[in-house]
Amino acid sequence: MWKFFQGNDEEEQQQQGYLLDETEGLCSLSPVQRVYAFAACSLSGLVCMFLSLIVFASPIKFALLFTFGNVLAVGSTAFLIGHGQQLRMMFDTVRVYATSIYLGSVLVALVCALLIHSKILTIIAIICEICALFWYSLSYIPFARRMVSDLTVRLFDTEI
Repeated sequence: MWKFFQGNDEEEQQQQGYLLDETEGLCSLSPVQRVYAFAACSLSGLVCMFLSLIVFASPIKFALLFTFGNVLAVGSTAFLIGHGQQLRMMFDTVRVYATSIYLGSVLVALVCALLIHSKILTIIAIICEICALFWYSLSYIPFARRMVSDLTVRLFDTEI
């Protein structure tokens, strides 16, 4: 009786193999298509960020457009290196804190804009998002975060 409900294992494996073969062709992109997708996603992210400046007087609309543009621009690199590699690089031990702070600030900006409807909190969250994105971006340049840290200590140190 159990075999009646479970079906034949060989038939299921053949069906799953057939489905995987068909979907694999749909998800793979040629290198040229990857570059085009990267460029389109980056450009649309930049357009959203620039369009957000037009609605700067309305911080909620600004936060939505700016955050969406940020996520598109950061996510565009997944077309070049793949989403798995992108996630592995984002949560690498070197940049796990920068990634967490960036994703947290994106979430806080969206919560402030969509749920709380507080203009002041939304602006503060967007400023934190910009700083977190800057720090996250520096993590991909060798020694950039250390150089910026040393520079800020030299500029803002008040010891005589």
